[in-house]
Amino acid sequence: MKRKSLFALSAVVLVAAAALVPVLWTGSDYLHNGTAMAATPADQAALIKKGEYLARAGDCIACHTVRGGKEFAGGLPMLTPFGTLFTPNITPDDQYGIGKWSQDDFYRAMHTGRSKDGSLLYPAFPFTSYTKVSRADADAIYAYLRSVPPVAVPSRPHELKFPFNNRNLLIGWRTLFFREGEYKPDPTKSVEWNRGAYLIEGLGHCGMCHTSINAMGGPVNSAAFAGGLIPLQNWYAPSLTSNKEAGLGDWDIKDISDLLKTGVSQRGAVFGPMAEVVHNSLQYMSDEDIHAMSTYLKTIPQKDEAPEHLQLETSQQFGGELLKQGQKIYADNCAKCHAENGLGMPPSFPPLANNPSIQMPSAVNPIRMVLNGGYPPSTGGNPKPYGMPPFAQSLSNTEVAAVVTYIRQSWGNHGTAVSPQQVSDLRSAPLD
Repeated sequence: MKRKSLFALSAVVLVAAAALVPVLWTGSDYLHNGTAMAATPADQAALIKKGEYLARAGDCIACHTVRGGKEFAGGLPMLTPFGTLFTPNITPDDQYGIGKWSQDDFYRAMHTGRSKDGSLLYPAFPFTSYTKVSRADADAIYAYLRSVPPVAVPSRPHELKFPFNNRNLLIGWRTLFFREGEYKPDPTKSVEWNRGAYLIEGLGHCGMCHTSINAMGGPVNSAAFAGGLIPLQNWYAPSLTSNKEAGLGDWDIKDISDLLKTGVSQRGAVFGPMAEVVHNSLQYMSDEDIHAMSTYLKTIPQKDEAPEHLQLETSQQFGGELLKQGQKIYADNCAKCHAENGLGMPPSFPPLANNPSIQMPSAVNPIRMVLNGGYPPSTGGNPKPYGMPPFAQSLSNTEVAAVVTYIRQSWGNHGTAVSPQQVSDLRSAPLD
């Protein structure tokens, strides 16, 4: 449901990340066929409200709404290495949407990755994670989607290259990468930890951005949450398992929660796809859900070594020259906000000194920030975020490489030098 998690055959990377969704842990009464009961108008209103919360927190609107278009009417293009996928209309329109879908149809799509007619869904719809979502929560989302205005807009057909336009190929993909089943709580962990795990691993499908994918478009499960470059977006979702990247083992729960809820904290700020996830999704989550997610994230096992990533390296001599040049560029363009000593003025201007995201083996994100600038998300807790201007027009590839090299190697930072070729490659990359 998130726009930003674009994967190979599985299309999307929300972020994110990214993307994270809460669950209201309240039970539902069921009929014999598994359909949720809404005995009174008040019950139905409560179910719809719960579904709205889940859909908003799951960032469904970001994928299924074109900018300026009708909500949930679909049509958003999702670029993948195998072609373009277009998100479907999920309004309750009988002809073009899900108006004729039953609760069972909707749950089947969430749980098994099959459409109403039994056809296989492309993993752009992240059913590999959604299969863990409870029936009660799927029914709540269904009830909410049934309550939104129907839109008579046909879904656009996908534009996939041969042979990927043959859905039968998904049988092999599913055999390798899909395991059906709802989330089972770990009895050795607390209720809060299990709640956080359910949010992260289920509708949140955070691993879809923060786990590398292989040539077949499937997750590298042996490196879960170890980070990865989001295909065709050229944003890097940092590792959550490495202390040298975005590992959260030494973060306070408050700093993790602040980052998820507002997009900024004393330890850093979010930009790029993750900023959209926070803006559209996480800021609307309850404090209890955010705290549960933070509790789970903090316990993800940490490693001292950084994950391996493809990195264009430059010679030590040229790297030294870039470092000297970068010092002056930093003083002229960056020090006013981030300070001469790199400590910044958090949370408005994040620190660069001792910032793991600056020192990661992949320099993609700091290069893109210098080129394109950006803002943390505007949220209820941070309604007027401070942003960074773009420098793509004022700095050459060599100058951008120089200043990024400087911030990666100053104030005790231990990042490697970056090359002008890396900057050139990212300068022409798409912004979304």
